[in-house]
Amino acid sequence: MYATERQESIALALEAAGRVSVSQLAADFDVTAETVRRDLDALEFAGILRRVHGGAVAASRGSVTEVAIGERRSERHAAKSAIVDAAMRMLPPTFRGSVLLDAGTTTALLAERIAAWSPSNGHQLTVITNSMQNLVALDKNPHLDLHLVGGRLRGLTGALVGTSTVAQLEALRPDIAFLGTNGISAGFGLSTPDELEGAVKSAMVKSARRAVVLADGAKLDQEALVRFAALDEIDTLVTDEVPGPELLEALTLADVEVLYA
Repeated sequence: MYATERQESIALALEAAGRVSVSQLAADFDVTAETVRRDLDALEFAGILRRVHGGAVAASRGSVTEVAIGERRSERHAAKSAIVDAAMRMLPPTFRGSVLLDAGTTTALLAERIAAWSPSNGHQLTVITNSMQNLVALDKNPHLDLHLVGGRLRGLTGALVGTSTVAQLEALRPDIAFLGTNGISAGFGLSTPDELEGAVKSAMVKSARRAVVLADGAKLDQEALVRFAALDEIDTLVTDEVPGPELLEALTLADVEVLYA
């Protein structure tokens, strides 16, 4: 196989999986690891991928790459919907307490489900969020006691962020915080591209009695620029795919409960 043919195949593999490894490509093409690295260098120069330890990821998965929330709503919708179904089992009609909702596409779906939540004995569920989108989805349910954590609006994600947002969260102690993440990995933990959102997410994790992360398979073994929590700071991961061996072992060592949608 010519180099150009290998590189076309690598580009197709990246498009399908989002990540490739040097060792696997070397085995697939029956070439040396050094040959694969040269192919990856050529593809990186062409702007098709980004080299990472042990392989490469699609160029669109840079550590500061972030797509507007409106453009992400339809991505992996079935997976996110299944994750939300699993998360809602933590909020039965008998649940009495408070919930903190992060901004994001999966938590937005969760907000839509909570908008239909009804208690078994007439009490209210306290819901706190830093997302205007979540607030709009929730405000028609009379069984919800809604609280908006204020701050500066970050248009890309619709999140309210800033030092005042963090200060408000530090004064709260919700029963469950449901958070999204751009990446979760064994070595780096949970991460997001933006420093201000990272600070807010970190405050949410620290404030909650139970921190629950909702992450579809595309977020597993990924790293963004800013770490907002170590694995041992979260309690539960709800996902639709089994994490890779390294991440799964790290989650086990950190005593993180993994729920599969």
